[in-house]
Amino acid sequence: MGVFSVLRRRWQRLAVASVAFVLIAFSILSHRGDELFAQQHYPAAQHEFSSDTPLIWKHINSSTVRGGAFYIPPEWLSPSTPRPTTMIEAARLVSQLTNIKNTTHLIDNTEIPLVAHQTWKNTHVDTWPDLIRNSVERWMQTVMDTPMAYFLWNDDGIMEFLEEYEPEFIDHFSALPRMVEKSDIFRILVCKYIGGVYGDVDTRPIRSPATWIEKSDLKPWRDNATNILYNSTKPVRAIFGIEADCPPDTDTYWRMGYTNPVQLTQWALASSPGHPALTWFMQKLYSIIDEVASHHGGNLTTPQAYEELDYLEPLIFTGPDAITVSLRSWLEDRIGLRWNALTGLHDGGKSKLADDIMILPITGFSPGRGVYGNMGSKPITHHDARLQHLAQGSWKGFDLRVEFGKVCRTFFGLCRDWPKS
Repeated sequence: MGVFSVLRRRWQRLAVASVAFVLIAFSILSHRGDELFAQQHYPAAQHEFSSDTPLIWKHINSSTVRGGAFYIPPEWLSPSTPRPTTMIEAARLVSQLTNIKNTTHLIDNTEIPLVAHQTWKNTHVDTWPDLIRNSVERWMQTVMDTPMAYFLWNDDGIMEFLEEYEPEFIDHFSALPRMVEKSDIFRILVCKYIGGVYGDVDTRPIRSPATWIEKSDLKPWRDNATNILYNSTKPVRAIFGIEADCPPDTDTYWRMGYTNPVQLTQWALASSPGHPALTWFMQKLYSIIDEVASHHGGNLTTPQAYEELDYLEPLIFTGPDAITVSLRSWLEDRIGLRWNALTGLHDGGKSKLADDIMILPITGFSPGRGVYGNMGSKPITHHDARLQHLAQGSWKGFDLRVEFGKVCRTFFGLCRDWPKS
């Protein structure tokens, strides 16, 4: 083949890629425009909110508590129990009420307290996007029906929480350039200290968390590659779900934008208070931030330190990749687990108890995926589905390089190491 033929074929490929990118970018921008319009379209009268989403109107919008809103089931409280007036007082009380030594307020077949945590900017539900408002209303309905305690933490509440439970981390936390990173870390900390279930505000529970773990989920399972049988008899003290489940010997996972063939989601998780795997995650995070500080004389407030922290990609620094790498190293060290053994591609997608950590199949926290990128995900009506993620992605800004990277990876198998967020 001549030089000109090679050049012509390369130019043809580039032209095709350029056209595809322009079309996709236009589609993305159009969609974002529609989404922003939808987010800014609110019912005109307050009574519409109170009738359409009465629970969040009553328990969140009317909250006078600085730092967010909380709900504790009345049946959990005795007449002599002092009623909390702050988020921290409520957190302390709920911790006492759900102490495993003297409570039945636990997720079935686990030692995880029946407490739900979420985060959002404010408690003014009339300013929330429709999707967020409807999703949190679903959570509140589930909370009432279960019953379980509920916390919605805003930015002030998060800082008050840190001041109470991990004050030595405040400088590190404040130095982070993105709110999404702070949210990623807070969900780990609130489960570490209070325990319970964390769910992003763009998730909706399909089943009450009280029923998420059944006796059938506790059955022994076998690594299909090593034939090792895992038969833990420990009580379940943490729950994570798979969001990516791809054959490890192919390029499928990274072409889809994941960094691991078997990757955990972080839009939902659950834990007993004090789980050492969460402490392990925080220790790794401390070491990364301390390393950045060491480059700048221990000072994280300099523009140079900010720039170095800003360079870290959220998905890898604090997001799904970070929690996956942390849990993988924890379980490898603890029980010698081969991480890719957690795949559901060979057994139809079964829950797997590794030590005291339950790993749900992709249907657990990511049901109803489409044909592309399905990875074994079953419909939201399937019994294995616990929670639905509606992928609001409100933390993401539009980045042309990121969007081009998606096209480049998906269609051409290139740009593997480009930023994904």
